This record gives sequence, C-alpha cells and structure tokens, in this order.
Amino acid sequence: MSTVTRAVHNTLFRLGDDGEIRLLGGFSPSSAKFHFPLLAACPYTGADDVELVELSGHGTLWGWTAVTTAPPGYSGEIPFGFGVVELPDGLRVLARITESDPAKLEFGMEMHLVVAPLHADDDGTQVVTYAFAPTTKGPSK
Repeated sequence: MSTVTRAVHNTLFRLGDDGEIRLLGGFSPSSAKFHFPLLAACPYTGADDVELVELSGHGTLWGWTAVTTAPPGYSGEIPFGFGVVELPDGLRVLARITESDPAKLEFGMEMHLVVAPLHADDDGTQVVTYAFAPTTKGPSK
C-alpha cells in the first residue's frame, strides 16, 4: 500500500523535473529583489511586476533554535528545528531545519532543501513541507 502525500500549501514549493525540490518565490524587476513566499506585489516597493521564480535549494545557516512545545493546532513531531537560511542571492528564508539539536548546528553551515513530513491528516494523507538539512558537518568556507 502506497502512502498518499500532499504539500502543506501548493504555492510554497514544487518538485522539479530532475526530482529536486524548489521553493517558489517572486522577483520584482523594478526593485531587482527576490522574496519568499511568492506574493502578488513586491514586498519592498509594492510594485505589481512580480515574476514567479524557482529559488536556490542551497544556502547557509544564519540562525536556529529547537521548537520543544507544539504550537497551537500543530499535530506533528516535537522537537523540530527552525531557523533562517540565507540563499546565494542574499534572500533569507525562515524554515524548518531537519536537525532538532541546536548543538549540532553552526553559523555558516551549508544547507540543502528537502521535503519533510509535517503531520498526517485524519484520512492518513501525509502532509509534507519544505525544510533545510545540513549538507556538511561545519560552516561553509
């Protein structure tokens, strides 16, 4: 029996033809800036010239913590990691971190994007989200 899965929200990420996960963000030519998640208007200028872009699936860790108490309405596993990952274009993304032990993470650590389980719906459907996982055991050089 195969497990049915669905994304927590269909506008946050998608799987590319190469099987890699991609965050769906926006780029505004008038501000020359990227943003995530995708919005209809540029969050920096309010311009309505936003284009859908696939953001990099790699970055560096900027900050992190462990969530040890379930937020209201959350039914997934505890603890889980949460942090800020900077993508190559300078955009910083808030995301789950697959490592929940803060002592195993370091500032500047290389990270890569993965699909992570969030919880199961009442009908057994596995709900998944995006997360970043450590690529190396230390900071990038």
